[in-house]
Formats: sequence, C-alpha cells, structure tokens
Amino acid sequence: EKLSANLTTINFLLENFYKAAPLKADAIYDEYMKYAERLSKYIADTDVIINNKIDSGENVLFEGAQGTLLDIDHGTYPFVTSSNTIAGGACTGLGVGPTKISRVLGIAKAYTTRVGEGPFPTELKNAIGESIRQKGREFGATTGRPRRCGWLDMVILKYSIRVNGLTGIALTKMDILDGMDKLKICVGYKHNGRLYEEFPKETEVLENCEPVYEEVEGWKESTLGIKGFDKLPANAKKYIKKIEEMLKTEVQIISTGQKRDEIIVLKEQF
Repeated sequence: EKLSANLTTINFLLENFYKAAPLKADAIYDEYMKYAERLSKYIADTDVIINNKIDSGENVLFEGAQGTLLDIDHGTYPFVTSSNTIAGGACTGLGVGPTKISRVLGIAKAYTTRVGEGPFPTELKNAIGESIRQKGREFGATTGRPRRCGWLDMVILKYSIRVNGLTGIALTKMDILDGMDKLKICVGYKHNGRLYEEFPKETEVLENCEPVYEEVEGWKESTLGIKGFDKLPANAKKYIKKIEEMLKTEVQIISTGQKRDEIIVLKEQF
C-alpha cells in the first residue's frame, strides 16, 4: 500500500519531467520481499530486549556518535547534525528511560578538534596546530578531510558535562602532546569587554570571541603506550589533575596510544 502510494508521485515525475519509464510496484515488491526474508531474523523489538537485559542485572553499553556541539538542539546551530548526539539521545533513540542509565562516560581528547565549518575559539592556525594534526592523524576517516585542531577548551567541556550529565571522562590522545614545552588551557572567552566562563549560545559571540588561556608546563618524555598512571611524566599527571579540578569530574580512563591495550583504566566502568 505504501509502495503504491509513493510510486504515484514518483512515476508522475519520471514520466512527465524525466521522460523515463515508470517503475512497477509488483517488481519492486517481489525483489524487496526477498531481502525482507534474509533480514527478518535480525529484526526485533530492541527496546524490549535491552530493557529486559537491564532488569535482569546484565551490563549494557550504549555508544553515542559524533560530539556534543553537533547536537541539533544543544550544538552550535546551524553547524550541527540532524539528531540528538548528547547522552539523552540514547534514551530517545533506544526506548530506555533515563532512570535506567547508571553512568555516562564522556570521551574527550587532550586537545580540541572540529570537523568542517563552525565556530572554534581555540583553533590553532599555525605550526602547532599543524603539528597536532599530523601527529594525531586528524583527518576524517571517510573523507580524509583535515580536522581543525586547537588547545583544550574548558568552556566547551564544562558545557558538555552539564548537558550530558557526565559521571566521568575518558581522556584520549595524551601521547600527541608529548614533547611540547608549554600547553594552554582555555578557561573563558572575552567578547566586547565581557568575560564568558559558561558556554555562550550566540554564534556571534563564539565566532568573534578571544579565548582566555591558562598556560601550564608540558612534558618532554613519551607517554606512548604507558599503562599505569604512576608511570606518566610528572607534568602529564599535573595536566590530568588540573583538568579534573577545573571540571570537578574524574578522569577515569586515559588513552596513551592507538592500540587496544595502550590505556590506563583508573576506574572500571562495569
């Protein structure tokens, strides 16, 4: 019924505007019902399955896609995606109530990146930014498009913690900052004589503000592949502790490389 209704419009366009032969509902139906037979065993009421697993005491992990500032409601509109990418999107997308979520782990790099257009207060359009891009292999996985790179932005992270309800942070790509004398952390934005310590919603402010930085000591030693917090360079540990103090949120996992085991787990998630 739906197929026939859709083809009424489609065939009108094909015949009258493109001078093409109309599509036949029966032929399409027969072809796609064969696909349905192959796929049917993979189709179920996933909200029932997931909620039953949770109710029986099993662990269930939801993985979000993209980033907080790409959220259609809470991101830097219009430079957003078409869905809710914050933690609450797991509830609306899966049919799991918010009371079923026991913890929310936020994934954040040790610096900041952005893909495509949109405001980026801490962007580094210099040799440091290019160095981070090359060392971190900051290129789109599908398109190969270079990601924009900048210093760690606490204003964005505080906002992300608030709207996602984060209970912990997984800090990734620590090793990319190895070898730097100084590191900068953005603690606010200045715009028209006003200091913003909370994330502003106005694109005008974000596009024209000046980041306010706090400078910290870097580290020369390599952190690549380190699996214990105590083995990190002293200044790397101070960097992580400073992030925790500023955000009032625990760093629970630290990534020190691309391999699965190049990781420091400070708090088990299950």
